[in-house]
Amino acid sequence: MANQFFSEPEQQKIISAIQNAEQQTSGEIRVHVEPDCEGEPYHRAKEVFEKLGMHATDLKNGVLFYIAYKDKKFAVLGDKGIHEIVTQHFWDEVKELLKADFKNGNYCDGLCLGIKKAGEKLQANFPYQNDDTNELSNEISFGGGEDA
Repeated sequence: MANQFFSEPEQQKIISAIQNAEQQTSGEIRVHVEPDCEGEPYHRAKEVFEKLGMHATDLKNGVLFYIAYKDKKFAVLGDKGIHEIVTQHFWDEVKELLKADFKNGNYCDGLCLGIKKAGEKLQANFPYQNDDTNELSNEISFGGGEDA
């Protein structure tokens, strides 16, 4: 089951990383985990991004960390607002960070590090506003292939 890929303490650590990152920015960060990914993970991440409603943030500054653990595939996807500022080079840097930890089986630590880095970029470009609301859940979403 996808929701058992991370232990309960690991899930809490990831959720805390998301909350900490979002305290400094109006940006939104989500994590989606599923066992399998047919084809390119970037394309599946785009589907999940839409299904999770991440395209509906006011400033188009959502970031999705997508992991298909059985297939050992992952993607990091930023919405239009943040992507236009940081460009693909930044997402490639984040993916390299993740890849280094993922190769050693340190999925939780790698993910938390990537979330922190994305949060720092979001903070620099989309700082927290007094009237900011948490537009998306900080919970990890789980899928089983077709479901988001």
